Amino acid sequence: MHTDALSPLRPRLPSPLEPVEDERFARRGLTLLLKRDDLIHPDLPGNKWRKLALNLREAAGRPVLTFGGAYSNHLRATAAAGRLLGFPTIGVVRGDELAGRPLNPSLARCAADGMRLEFVDRATYRAKREPAVLAGLLGRAPEGTYVVPEGGSNALAVEGCAALGRELTGRADVAAVACGTGGTLAGLAAGFGGRTLGVPVLRGGFLGGEVRSLQEAAFGGPRGDWWLDEGFHCGGYGRTTPELEAFAQDFEARHGLAIERLYVAKMLLALVSLAEADAFAPGSVIAAVITGSRDQSVSSR
Repeated sequence: MHTDALSPLRPRLPSPLEPVEDERFARRGLTLLLKRDDLIHPDLPGNKWRKLALNLREAAGRPVLTFGGAYSNHLRATAAAGRLLGFPTIGVVRGDELAGRPLNPSLARCAADGMRLEFVDRATYRAKREPAVLAGLLGRAPEGTYVVPEGGSNALAVEGCAALGRELTGRADVAAVACGTGGTLAGLAAGFGGRTLGVPVLRGGFLGGEVRSLQEAAFGGPRGDWWLDEGFHCGGYGRTTPELEAFAQDFEARHGLAIERLYVAKMLLALVSLAEADAFAPGSVIAAVITGSRDQSVSSR
């Protein structure tokens, strides 16, 4: 599958960069921009497009096997790509207790798009990178199946996300993105000419090592000026707090943008909190990467 084979998806690139008037930034001499990656494609928004595009070219029409939890937006995007471009997809889902139960809205969308769902126990899922476990999964898949890791984060995904950084170079001094598996941050930082903030949505403090490993795989070593702020995960992946919900509702009322709660709201909360703590130099232009909107996501537990 060559790059032009993805043209039927008609991605909107570069994604829009929109200034917003927000006095919490303006009174400190800061400018806030929203990088609307959520508008790239209705079924493959934001970092989903950027991570998958080069992987789909490499897969060249072969079946694609990938991994995710019960509410994974990555699984949904992969299934949608398979439907739109005509290749088979297999989704390995964390949690064998889900087998035989009614599908939640996210997995139901995957199945409707033709994805074959395979539920595995959590110990197997944790060991999914081990050769024996992966060989077992591939043994039940069509011959020649191409594997995309959880969250889509591999060297090709990082290269794809570097384009996001290049789109922002010269337009902003700081770029910020919410982080799950670290691939978007690794690529964004590599392509961007300023400083890059990653806001992890998972607990654990492991993400720095993941980002460094991904940059090593993609570029042979570290790239870009990036840092993490681990203080805004709000309890971990899939979790929110009343304070986060109140913040997101207020941001929506101020700017008329439906805010996705599990990633984007946490990143925006980090930016407002850091601005109010005078963490950015006066005169800085800050670009917040909107990787998905509330309308494009299914609520998670």
